[in-house]
Amino acid sequence: MDGLVRIPDLDDAWAVSAPGKRLRAVKRAGERVRERFTRGPRVLAVRTLPLTTLAYPTKYAFWSAAFHPAPFVMLTHRCLLVQFLDRGEVRTLLWNPSDVAAAEATPYFARLVAELGEGLARRIARRAAPLETQLSELGLSPGDVDWVAFDHFHTQDLRGLLGTTDGARAPRFPNARLLAPRVEWEDWDDLHPLQKAWFVADGKAGVRTEKIVFTDGDVLLGDGVMVLRTPGHTSGNQTVFVSTESGVWGSSENGTAADSWSPLESRIKGLARLAKLQDLDVVLNANTPELAASQYTSMVLERAVVDRVAHAPAFVQMFPSSEVTPSLLAPGLRPTVLHGAITHGNVVVPGKRRPSSAGTASASA
Repeated sequence: MDGLVRIPDLDDAWAVSAPGKRLRAVKRAGERVRERFTRGPRVLAVRTLPLTTLAYPTKYAFWSAAFHPAPFVMLTHRCLLVQFLDRGEVRTLLWNPSDVAAAEATPYFARLVAELGEGLARRIARRAAPLETQLSELGLSPGDVDWVAFDHFHTQDLRGLLGTTDGARAPRFPNARLLAPRVEWEDWDDLHPLQKAWFVADGKAGVRTEKIVFTDGDVLLGDGVMVLRTPGHTSGNQTVFVSTESGVWGSSENGTAADSWSPLESRIKGLARLAKLQDLDVVLNANTPELAASQYTSMVLERAVVDRVAHAPAFVQMFPSSEVTPSLLAPGLRPTVLHGAITHGNVVVPGKRRPSSAGTASASA
């Protein structure tokens, strides 16, 4: 599989037919995967690259559990840069290198802009510096990227990422391969109505496919970095896990805040109450409800694999790729623990013997 190492440990657990038994089997298998993963090497470096802020319905962000009158929260969408060794070679992964401009064609957000008015929508949504600029500040260029991947294909337009067969668009990262779950790639051709609002319909039309590596399960990319299937939010949803000096971190959009994975400890009004009433261990990011049981199981798997937050051990090191951020849009509604960033190690600059010192040299949250 193009140098990737298949992880078979979770196959039997996900194949269990009864949802309750599957939940327990997946959790146990995840604990075994974690035990082996933590004994292995660490990644070389992790950096968090902010992309944009956006308004998102409060009812989706916290599964309608949050008691707050604001109809929207503010999310900050971020890309993770992960560097690791693969058989002695330094590799660079970009996790969620979203094309922010192209994502505006997502039907849900296009309708939201139309309802709010373009002027107000532009004031709410703010873009960070282009990803290429942020890479340059770390001493890297688009050509230095070896892998790109997304936790799921909601809002994504891959034509600018991969380039198109007609030559109209060149690949954004010319040497990178896309890690793509086969099931979601195929589902994109005939979307369920509950998913249509969140996909750019033509987002993969005419793309060059020679740099795509399709996956059907869980894979180890290299030292200290693995991608596990976490279906539910979408059919091919996946989560990246990285081993750092502050422990194992995961990143996905299954939840929107640290509270999503630890609702019983949440200070967000309503979350702890719902979790107690319904005996829940997690609260979903719930804009796509048709596979909610699978998403719940996936979030329990994520909890089983990652470490606890050092300064707040009731919470786990799951980093939302789109994290609820304190905002005047929803005054008083803020995560109990705000991760903000993952920072680990020193970025390795190609052609230089010494790693870049951009960022800090220690892991932080």
